[in-house]
Amino acid sequence: MDFTGNEIVYSVTQVTQTIKNLLEESFPTITLEGEISNYRPNSTGHLYFTLKDENSQISAVMFASSARSLTFNVADGKKVRCRGRITVYPARGNYQILITSMEPAGEGEILLMLEQRKQKLAAQGLFDSSRKRSLSQFPKTIGVVTTPSGAGLRDILQIIRRRNPCVNIVILPAIVQGADAAPTIIRQIENANNYHLCDTLIVGRGGGSLEDLLPFSEEAVVRAVAESQIPVISAVGHEIDWALCDYAADVRAPTPSAAAELATSVKDEIIDYLQNKQNLFYSEIRAKVDQIKLMVKSFSPDNLELNFRQIEQPLLQQFDDLKDDLLRGMEERLKDTRIHIEKMQSILKASDPHLILDKGFSMVRDKKNGKLIRSGSDASPGTELEIIPAKGKITAQVITAE
Repeated sequence: MDFTGNEIVYSVTQVTQTIKNLLEESFPTITLEGEISNYRPNSTGHLYFTLKDENSQISAVMFASSARSLTFNVADGKKVRCRGRITVYPARGNYQILITSMEPAGEGEILLMLEQRKQKLAAQGLFDSSRKRSLSQFPKTIGVVTTPSGAGLRDILQIIRRRNPCVNIVILPAIVQGADAAPTIIRQIENANNYHLCDTLIVGRGGGSLEDLLPFSEEAVVRAVAESQIPVISAVGHEIDWALCDYAADVRAPTPSAAAELATSVKDEIIDYLQNKQNLFYSEIRAKVDQIKLMVKSFSPDNLELNFRQIEQPLLQQFDDLKDDLLRGMEERLKDTRIHIEKMQSILKASDPHLILDKGFSMVRDKKNGKLIRSGSDASPGTELEIIPAKGKITAQVITAE
């Protein structure tokens, strides 16, 4: 009733709008945890379902623009943690949660989500060993992406300063837990690369629950680690803890302290290493100098003459041997040639036609054309012949020829 005593009558719309204003003003943002039931995905990409626990339930909707960021499969029976705001749907008078982000709740669901994401990223090659690079052996500056207030950073600083106080340290502060963690981790990795802030980058945090470590398994964080041009050491949690960025990093450290040890060499060990190299270098130089001294000593006048004689003598002996072989060869060749000439002379002498003619033989030829008459058929009766005995010439005429 109003102040006059009259009964106040509200319309359904007025009541619904009043409830809507009260709820939405009381719960501008809220995080709910519960089990999905009556899951009804829409063809446009919107997700409709009920979120329930042991005693109650609430309608839920997640529009396509938010649903695209999900990294796990939504299904009835999954326990999830949702963030959003409470709204009222006036047409039905129902209140509901409008979800902006959602993730698995409970270790079993989280582990299943992480395994699905791991398989997806591995298939894309983000964990391939061929992508991994060696850490700088002597880094000048080490960058650390972590929370400035964490025990992990204190351990890293203490160990690096103890092992090698000459190394510079750049702290890149980041949120390492909760919904805002992943963007800050990514931004600091990108800053380290864009501005060339360090030679080695440690990304991680101290221990925590599986949910606390989830930012280091976000797909965007894993990609940022894999794409870093600066070698990355992943140091998330304790030795038994694993995050997906461990697989994408160039080196995985079981703890932040171990990461600091992997990133730096002990100063004294470096000095010993350099001293050993220096001693080895000096020893090699001394050995080379002694070798050169021996070589120079061998170039004294006496040694030079002796060396020359040692080279000359075999050559002279070889020359004499070749000369003797050449003379012997020439004498044998002349002897064989002389014998051959004498044989040829004997043959020529035996073939001398004058010797034959001196024995009483004569040479007969056709006087007209000078053709030799070797048989009776070479001449015909009446042919005038020229007969040449050993001395003089005789002219005759053929009477008969057979």
